Amino acid sequence: MKNFSDSTIAYLGPEGTFTEEALRSQSDLATAKLLPFPTFATVMEAVASRKVDYAFVAIENSIEGTVSASIDPLIFDYDLFVLREVVLDIHLNLMAKSGTQMSQVKKVLSFPHALAQCRGFLTEHLPHVEHVATNSTSEAAMLVAESSDAASAALAPSVSAGLYNLEILRNNVEDHKGNQTRFFLLNKDQLAPRTGHDKTTVVCFQISDRPGSLISILAQFSARNINLTKLESRPSKAGLGQYCFVIDLEGHIEDPIVADTLSQLHRSLPELKFIGSYPSAASNSEKLGELKDRSDKAETWLSELLSRIDRLA
Repeated sequence: MKNFSDSTIAYLGPEGTFTEEALRSQSDLATAKLLPFPTFATVMEAVASRKVDYAFVAIENSIEGTVSASIDPLIFDYDLFVLREVVLDIHLNLMAKSGTQMSQVKKVLSFPHALAQCRGFLTEHLPHVEHVATNSTSEAAMLVAESSDAASAALAPSVSAGLYNLEILRNNVEDHKGNQTRFFLLNKDQLAPRTGHDKTTVVCFQISDRPGSLISILAQFSARNINLTKLESRPSKAGLGQYCFVIDLEGHIEDPIVADTLSQLHRSLPELKFIGSYPSAASNSEKLGELKDRSDKAETWLSELLSRIDRLA
């Protein structure tokens, strides 16, 4: 395991965000110097400009989908690599200054994704309150604590209530109990070594004026029996109707089958951006064992064939 104790990691602050909670759930990452930044943009810029060694950002939520403020800079603005993914169970709490009653709340502050994840609760219990977007859930709690407005409340992690001396009015108000957020640990130079239970993320820029462009991309994975765990289109920023595709697939770039697939895509597409190969955060041990077994068999198969080449012919 890599030693992070002499490293710096940028994350979305202030203190008490889910991002910090996810970071501290990793015993090795928690030994680093953790530096809060105010926005996703400043977090990404910090690692891209080498002000810090690593960045840790939310990339996807199981309810609201991709966090565009993270994925788009990763696609279009910076050349960074994913070293690890971390998945955190998300529980949101409605909190306000001590003594505030729910009936008094007129304004609820939080990160836009968090507000959306509690849409049903807010509609049912606080249908007429104003929703105010903040840069993070923890910032929402901080602003409520600093405000002179006693009618304000925040949707934030429970740790934020302790940090900012707020009272939790209602626990676990997210609409879906399977609410999880996926995070990426990013750096500028290194790739993660193969573990046998890995994922790879790439961005495919299609030939926009060729019919069947997406099908031809997917066929490369299908032909090699590579499972895709995510396929998402993102606007390419080149004009309406033009998209690129973010693809997560099982396997590592060191796996011969994956390497062959990516090589073929690199030859056939206008651009293929490699985001990283990294250990999967999947908790299903049977699934991880299956991935390792398939990868090992692929390497054995290829090595056996290569050993038959007559070098003297």
